Amino acid sequence: MRSVKTYPESWPLHSPFVIARGARNEAGVVVVELEENGIKSIGECTPYARYGESEASVLAQITALLPALQQGLTRAELQQQLPAGAARNAIDSALWDLEVARGGQSLWQLTGSHAPAQITMAQTVSIDVPEMMASSALALWENGARLLKIKLDDHLITERLVAIRSAVPQATLIVDANESWHSEGLAARCQLLADLGIAMLEQPLPAADDAALENFIHPLPICADESCHTADSLPALHGRYDMVNIKLDKTGGLTAALELAQAAQAQGFAIMLGCMLCTSRAIRAALPLVPQARFVDLDGPTWLAVDAEPALPFSCGRIELSRLPVE
Repeated sequence: MRSVKTYPESWPLHSPFVIARGARNEAGVVVVELEENGIKSIGECTPYARYGESEASVLAQITALLPALQQGLTRAELQQQLPAGAARNAIDSALWDLEVARGGQSLWQLTGSHAPAQITMAQTVSIDVPEMMASSALALWENGARLLKIKLDDHLITERLVAIRSAVPQATLIVDANESWHSEGLAARCQLLADLGIAMLEQPLPAADDAALENFIHPLPICADESCHTADSLPALHGRYDMVNIKLDKTGGLTAALELAQAAQAQGFAIMLGCMLCTSRAIRAALPLVPQARFVDLDGPTWLAVDAEPALPFSCGRIELSRLPVE
């Protein structure tokens, strides 16, 4: 008999995280703990209101599966029992972790991936006045970050980006509008980004407005985030997006994320690997996807005042996997 526990946690941030949808001062996560024959494992998810989720709804989904989980529900069976989303991710991650704990193989080995010594990742610059965003970008650059993700809403686009580019002329910049832009004027904004050497634009339009990107000529890659959840999302993205942002809380866990990555690459999409505000537990579950990603955006735990233990070895713009104990 497998024992199961699930509960919410709140992790305060060290500073406000501001995107087009508003500001956050804490990361609210839901945790699943499993124990089987004395072996323990853990999984974590971040419920996201944009997708109709809350801590209460996610806990309800997990609680409904407790009898099946206690009776030994497998990862394959889980994919049929819950839809893609945060609840399935927490369980899927805990089940992967259980395999690692009882099988003598690392998550990298189980997924056929190879762990790099160091992961270069994006550090996020959240929305503020242009001068503060430029100052934040410069501070990140001076601390070692070379890839910066710039959050924007529908205001002061030119002012913010010109200030940031002037502050960090050599940094690789990617921009995330979080669905806040409109099709009118999009071509001019894309040209501005290209002129400033921006490497990629993420989800400029609301997912419901994706048709405006059909055969839209753009001078830099456009990445689908809110428009891409699982491999089933891909057919609608052809001719609209060049890249997809894979997040375990959208796919419903690593199992479906691996399927999405394989299908996306086979269909010609580049991959970005992202996360929600979360602890190291959630990032650890996503690491096997790193080698396939053009851009890695896993800085969620770096916004926390205190991370969950054992914390991953983050430094500014990097995860130093070489500092982890040999598995």
